[in-house]
Order: sequence, then structure tokens, then C-alpha cells
Amino acid sequence: MAKKRPQTKGKQPQLKDHEVPVVGAREPCPCGSGRRYKACHGRAAAHAVTELVQRPFEGLSGECDWVALRELVPAATVELTPKDGLPDGVPSVTLATVLPMAWPALRREDGSVLLGLQNDTSSGDLSRDLADTLARALTTEPGQPVAGRRAPADGPRLQDVLDDKAPFEPVVHSGFEFWVPDAENASAEVSASLERANAAAIPTVKLAGVDSAYWCETPEKNHLRWVMPHAEEKLLDALARLHAAGTSSLGEGTRLVGSFRAHGLTVPVWDLPSGMGAQDVEKPAAEFAERLAAALAVAEPLTAEERRARGGLTNRQVTLS
Repeated sequence: MAKKRPQTKGKQPQLKDHEVPVVGAREPCPCGSGRRYKACHGRAAAHAVTELVQRPFEGLSGECDWVALRELVPAATVELTPKDGLPDGVPSVTLATVLPMAWPALRREDGSVLLGLQNDTSSGDLSRDLADTLARALTTEPGQPVAGRRAPADGPRLQDVLDDKAPFEPVVHSGFEFWVPDAENASAEVSASLERANAAAIPTVKLAGVDSAYWCETPEKNHLRWVMPHAEEKLLDALARLHAAGTSSLGEGTRLVGSFRAHGLTVPVWDLPSGMGAQDVEKPAAEFAERLAAALAVAEPLTAEERRARGGLTNRQVTLS
């Protein structure tokens, strides 16, 4: 009868937390526990990063629009300005809501870079993941996409690499023709891909008169989704005051239906009649902004009616990220 091998699991050297390197999620944890990395030190590391970053775009120019382009807008682009300027051979860096094949980034044949925003990330710190993708895109061979990867935990964030004084000015597109320099002369395969993507895109318009408010059209009704920078509790109090006073709508047939949280900011949502276009909501939105500013300045406690209104709004609140 063969002898059993001596148990050595408990004798393996145990690394301290700060000594454990990052490996693939399904690989054995380097600490010697015998468990997969994702179930051992990987779990704690991922949790720590996720808990650390509640507002990944905080401190960036146009934080509210970063959130909107990440969560609300199908097709949009923004020109980005690196702090250290553009490297040789890179004529421009453009943020795009989404890229073909869900690529994290693409270096075009002319050397320009497209950075995709609506991608899954692995670290929990969206800003760090995007900065890592951008850095790799700047040195990728022209004509090649950039693959996703786990960003180094000590790597730079967007706040470290982008010029915080440069304007952040989204351009909302009706389709995804910005994917290719010459969409009219694209191949049949590319044209078919563009056609499919365009058919799935919800028509969206950025309002001109207020910041970070986006009108969109759906078959049943239209909506206005407005990313706001105010502290959540203070904003909900102000919305409740307006709701209780009957002044939270944007005109006849419109209704404030609630809000959701996204990347640490609050996004109120209004239902609009199907015939109310983006131009029609410009003036009511500007007037609402004035009423909201006045309500935000009120310091008195909420009345009983206002508390009931606030409860109704928070009961319809969800969190996207």
C-alpha cells in the first residue's frame, strides 16, 4: 500500500498582503493559500478599489458630461487635451462613447486616437482604467485597436494625464459615422456594421441652454435626463420643495418621475410628451434651473408635505453605478 504524501500546504510560505502580486483571476493565488486569486487576495483588492472611487470623474472638467456620455448618450465624441501635449505622430485624442467591437481604444491609420468610454473595466476605478488604455493607445501601431487589461493599481488616473483647464465639449451625433474617416466610401462590411449600430441608437440631443441635460426620444414618450453636480441630499430636498409646490415639471404634459445615481452624481428624469422635441424643452429647462437654484438656497427644514414629496422621489431612485 502506497504511503500518503506528507501534507505540505500548511508549510508553504505565506506572503503578506502588500507582497502578493496581481495575477489572473482564475490562477492560483501567489500567497500559497491554494485558492484562486479572485477568491483570495483578488477579492480584497477589487473590493478596496471599488470602495475607494465613488466619483471616478471628480475633478475633471465637465464631470457631469463625463457621466452622461458614460451612461446616457449612444453616440458622442469629445476632443481631449493631454497635460503634456500630444506626442509626435498623434494629431488628436478623441473620447468616444463606444467604438466598433467594443474596443477600449483605437489608433487610426493617421495616428489619431479614439478612446472608448462605455466599456467594462476590471479594477473598479474607471478613471485609472481609461488612463491606462489611453497611455497604451498613444504608443500602439497606427491602424490597430487596443485590448483591455487590468490597470496597474498604482497607475495614473485621467485626472493626472488630462489638462483640467481645457474645455470638455461633447458633440452628440445622430449615428456612428465618426468611427471611420470616410463613411460614404466605407466597405460593405463596415457600412452594414454602421447601419446596425445606427438603428439601435436612441435619438439624443444635448440641450444648449443648461449644463449636462440630454433629451432623448423613445417610441412611447420622450425624456429629459439631467446630470447635476449638487450634493445628493441637498438636491433631493430642493426637488422635493419644487415637487410639493407643483413647480417641478417642465410644462404641460411633463412630469418629474424620479432620479437615479450614476458615478456619484444624481440624475433627475422627466417624462415628456412624444411631440415635445429638444428645442421645445430648452426654455422650460432654463426656467426650471432658476427655480432649482432658489430652492437649493433655502435652509429651512422640509415641511410635512415636502417630506412626503421627497419620500416619493427617493422611492423611485435607483443606482446605475
